[in-house]
Amino acid sequence: MNDATEQPPMKKGLSGTALRVATVVPLIPIILWMMFAGPRWLWQAFILAAIAIGGYELMSMNFPSSRGLRIWGSITSVLFAYAIIFMTSSSALYGIVLIIVLGAMAWSLLQEDPLHNGSIRVGWLLATPIYVGGTLAAVALIRDFDPTGAWVLLAMALAWGSDTAAYFVGRKFGKTKLAPRISPKKTLAGSAGGLGASVVGALAMSFFLPDLGPVDAIALGVLAGSAGQAGDLFISVLKRSSGVKDSGGILPGHGGILDRVDALAFTAPATWAYGHFIAGF
Repeated sequence: MNDATEQPPMKKGLSGTALRVATVVPLIPIILWMMFAGPRWLWQAFILAAIAIGGYELMSMNFPSSRGLRIWGSITSVLFAYAIIFMTSSSALYGIVLIIVLGAMAWSLLQEDPLHNGSIRVGWLLATPIYVGGTLAAVALIRDFDPTGAWVLLAMALAWGSDTAAYFVGRKFGKTKLAPRISPKKTLAGSAGGLGASVVGALAMSFFLPDLGPVDAIALGVLAGSAGQAGDLFISVLKRSSGVKDSGGILPGHGGILDRVDALAFTAPATWAYGHFIAGF
């Protein structure tokens, strides 16, 4: 007779795909409401909160043992984005830049160990607010383009439509690697499929955006789609050099904020540039 107590079967968690879906589905209606119908300040606060988390994640990837550096990177990212979103005076923006530069200098003097990493610390203290705050501030700015929220949806379509198409096209037809050392699974076929999806998405959105003509939609699809793919590869470089799989864990199944907005951080500024300099918003 076996005296061992029979253990109940282990409960299996959600699969990777199911977990990703379960995480994002409840957020979609909330984000869409804020984007199209919510008060302007709420969308701006939402973007600034995402920037704060993104700045913290980026500094955590590079300085996991220094809580102070992580917090400072988060604060300066929000400050830089705040200046871009709300301040119209060049002197005010210059003041924020001075705070970021002087803060980096102060950290290099107050936290000098290990000394051989001092230049790396200063570099990330300066680069984090520019990369995180400077790019994602555009997501707040383009909501104000007419019609409200539609240009944000365009930037999202350019980013995530390209990403989705690149995955499936690359999985089906991909043979030649795009950047094997940076992201071994990405292929040239997938990249081409992603650009095609960006163009199709921009053309589809042009029917709802009178200021976006078909020729401009094609150009924006190619340029923003390329920028989004570059942003995807860029965060892959940062993660590989830091030895981490994900930028964070705030979104189960997806990773961190930077894992989700790596392409949007570049398609949104491209969309803002078109809307501001060409459409005249």
